[in-house]
Amino acid sequence: MRLLVVGAAGMLGHALGPAARAAGHEVVERDIDSIDITDVAATRAIVSADAPQVVINLAAWTDVDGAEEHEDVALRVNGDGAGNLAAAAREAGARIVQISTDYVFPGDAHEPYVESDPTGPRSAYGRTKLAGEQAVAAANPDHVIARTAWLYGAGGKNFVDTMLALGAEREEVRVVDDQVGCPTWTGHLAPALLTLAAGRATGIFHAAGGGRCSWFDLARAALEAAGATCRVVPTTTAEFPRPAPRPAFSVLATERGADAVHLPAWREGLAGFLAERADTTTTAGGPR
Repeated sequence: MRLLVVGAAGMLGHALGPAARAAGHEVVERDIDSIDITDVAATRAIVSADAPQVVINLAAWTDVDGAEEHEDVALRVNGDGAGNLAAAAREAGARIVQISTDYVFPGDAHEPYVESDPTGPRSAYGRTKLAGEQAVAAANPDHVIARTAWLYGAGGKNFVDTMLALGAEREEVRVVDDQVGCPTWTGHLAPALLTLAAGRATGIFHAAGGGRCSWFDLARAALEAAGATCRVVPTTTAEFPRPAPRPAFSVLATERGADAVHLPAWREGLAGFLAERADTTTTAGGPR
C-alpha cells in the first residue's frame, strides 16, 4: 500500500512512519516544510504527484489554549485544511484517514462516549477539530475519522515525559484527579491506524488506550514505574485554570462491530513507552 503521511514530523508521525515501513508499506512523508494544506491548489498538485492509495492526515493545530485566542487560524488548519486534503485525496482516487480527538465531546458524560454520541465541543480546539471531521466526510466518501485521546509518545512534547522530568527535579508534584480519559501511546495507535487505512470500512472510529484513569493516576503510575521517589498529590482543575476548558470525562469506547479497532490497556501502553524511552536513552549513551 502506498501511503502519504501528512504531518509526519510530529509525535504520531514519529511512530507511524516506521510502523508503516515495517509492515511493508511504501511511505511518502510530508510536513509543513513541503505541504501547506491550507493552500487548495498546492495541496491538490502535491497529492496528485505523490499518487498515494491512502492519505493519513496527522497535521493539526494542537495548541489547545492558543486556539482560544486564535480560533480562526486553528480553523484554517484543523477544519479547512483537513477538508482540502480530503478533497485532494478523492481527486487522486485515495482513501483519507483523519485524526480527531475526544475534545469534540462536551466531557460531561458518565459513560464512555461511542461513535454515534452527540458532539458538543466546549473549546475552540474541539470546535475546529469537529469542523475538520465534517469537512473530511463531506469531501471524500472513502474516509476514516479516527478519534483518539491523551496521546503521548516519542518525538514530541507529552504529559508522561513532563511528569518524569518534574519527578526527577522535585519532591512533590500536584496533578489533577478530576479529569478522566484514555491515555494512548503512539506505539499502539500507529498500527491501529494502518489497519484502518488498509480496510474498507468508512466513518468514525474511536481508537484510544483501553480502560480509563485520571491525569493523577497516569502521573503516579509513570513515576512509580520509573522508580521516582517524587510524591504525586491530587488536586482539582479549578486550582489550575487554563484558557481552554478541559473535558472532565472523555473516555472513548466503540460501538462498531467486526471492523472496530481495539488498543491495549493504557497501562500496557505506558509500559511500552517507558521501555522505548529507556532503550532510546541507552542507545544515545553508547553501545550496550
